[in-house]
Amino acid sequence: MSARPTRAFTAALLAALLAALLAALLGALLPASAAHAASRTVQGGRLDWGVKSSFQSYVTGPVAKGGFKLKGGAATVGGSLFRFHSAAGSYDPDSGEFNASFSGGVSFQGHQKPDGAYELDMTVSRPTVRISGGTGTLYLDVSSKAKDTGVVTEEFQVPFATLALGGIGMKGGGSPIALANVPTTLTAQGAKAFAGYYQAGAPLDPVSLSADVVTAPQGAPPAQAPASPQTPGAPSEAPQGQGAFADAAVDWGVRRTFREYVTGSIGQGKWTLADGAQDGGALFRFPRGKGSYDGQKGSLDAAFAGTVHFTGAHLDLTLGKVGVKVENGKGVLTADVTTGGETKGAVALVAFDAKGLKTEGKLATLTEAPATLTEGGAQAFNSMYRPGTEMDPVSLSVALDAGATLPALPDLGSTAAPSPAPPAASASAPASPGPAAAAERSSSAGAYLGLAAAAVLVLAGAGTFLVLRRRRAAAAGAGPADTP
Repeated sequence: MSARPTRAFTAALLAALLAALLAALLGALLPASAAHAASRTVQGGRLDWGVKSSFQSYVTGPVAKGGFKLKGGAATVGGSLFRFHSAAGSYDPDSGEFNASFSGGVSFQGHQKPDGAYELDMTVSRPTVRISGGTGTLYLDVSSKAKDTGVVTEEFQVPFATLALGGIGMKGGGSPIALANVPTTLTAQGAKAFAGYYQAGAPLDPVSLSADVVTAPQGAPPAQAPASPQTPGAPSEAPQGQGAFADAAVDWGVRRTFREYVTGSIGQGKWTLADGAQDGGALFRFPRGKGSYDGQKGSLDAAFAGTVHFTGAHLDLTLGKVGVKVENGKGVLTADVTTGGETKGAVALVAFDAKGLKTEGKLATLTEAPATLTEGGAQAFNSMYRPGTEMDPVSLSVALDAGATLPALPDLGSTAAPSPAPPAASASAPASPGPAAAAERSSSAGAYLGLAAAAVLVLAGAGTFLVLRRRRAAAAGAGPADTP
């Protein structure tokens, strides 16, 4: 009996070898691809959304006689859009799954009662967009007063609206990921959270967003927030800021409607920052504070760097050398005011409620304290506003130790601009993949081509082996190929 393997046995052996080779190659390739996709994080960006323009008109109109207030660094852009900031989340270019939360909020109030309360009182904040499998949902934190009963409810991350993606492909995107004017529809949960003003299925304003995608180095541990020098709320080992502090910043947007006037069709102007001042979208940050702070008394006396220069039609106003004094729960923000080439020093611009100034660990903060215009402030703005007019809130942060970190400014992402979202005529599609995504696809394509080439070589080698064996068998006078 011959010990030589049959042709059928040889073919089976080659097929097994080929399968093993393919498995090895795929095993080497796919884990790297999966790990690469898992390392993608969303860090920085903005979302523009008007909630529902007719609702805005109703709130601010002659019936409700109300308005809205921005919270947490949210801004306005264009005629009726709210801009939320500091996108954070994840993106998988292989599956197209996208999950990003944005910071900031908007409060709507109307139908004020004699006691000062509002019958219409609703706040939406922290919008989150989740896209998976071709469907998308907009989630919101919502606090609202029911239209009929007046009962106040507060819910977190309500699936508020569906996104009509219309076949938008989310796979393989680069950075930033951008969507323009995506239609939204109110969900049943959203209608309930909307305090009964609209029914499920009602169209809401379209959503536009832009989010930066960061690829972590392969094998690197997940990014973590730096540990604070001391757990918030724990007793501070250092004196409660009695004397000089390490750093400080004051955030103030002046007044939202004033900024809109400056850059609008009437003002036709702009603002310019200098000497270290920073633009946070809805606010200006005046940094490098120097002075003294007493946490036990809650008193602060600080001077800050930075200037903001407003120019436009019949407008030339510079605010600089900003100072803040806090005592007995009351605060005053001052600045050198330059108009028409004349400068007045240390003008008290706004008074604000400072009772919320608190020390936690080695950081003292005051967040969005209500502020009103002073008599000197009214003169500085050329009587555009009367004394007592509500201005943008004031926020303070004081680092009592060199190791303390001041709160970050709103992160609007790499494509943020003071212009509104693209018009509805624009294609509602992700931004073109960037060079990084193209390089990634090229690398993946090369890997798959290499895999295919290896398989072809194996098959070719198998074919050559069979041909040679057949020839040798024929020369030896062997029988048919299926003979044992």
